[in-house]
Amino acid sequence: MLISLAMTSNETKAKVISSLGKSKNDTGSVEVQIGLMSSRITELTEHMKVNKKDLHSRRGLLQLVGKRKRFLKYLKNNDEVSYSKV
Repeated sequence: MLISLAMTSNETKAKVISSLGKSKNDTGSVEVQIGLMSSRITELTEHMKVNKKDLHSRRGLLQLVGKRKRFLKYLKNNDEVSYSKV
């Protein structure tokens, strides 16, 4: 996985993996990656509300949103059922 998820809690990761993954160790499927990105985006959005001038985090947030958008586009084109589930 290319993104850093150090700030996301283990409980949140486990919850996302259990709800979207195919198995309990499935961290590489597109659905799980989108879910993990979404939780990270939520955390960064809350951070940006408090720290409006943190331009480095803003850039990371925009990159993460773009990456999630590309993953969603890929999933929509290849697997409509999984796309609707996510």
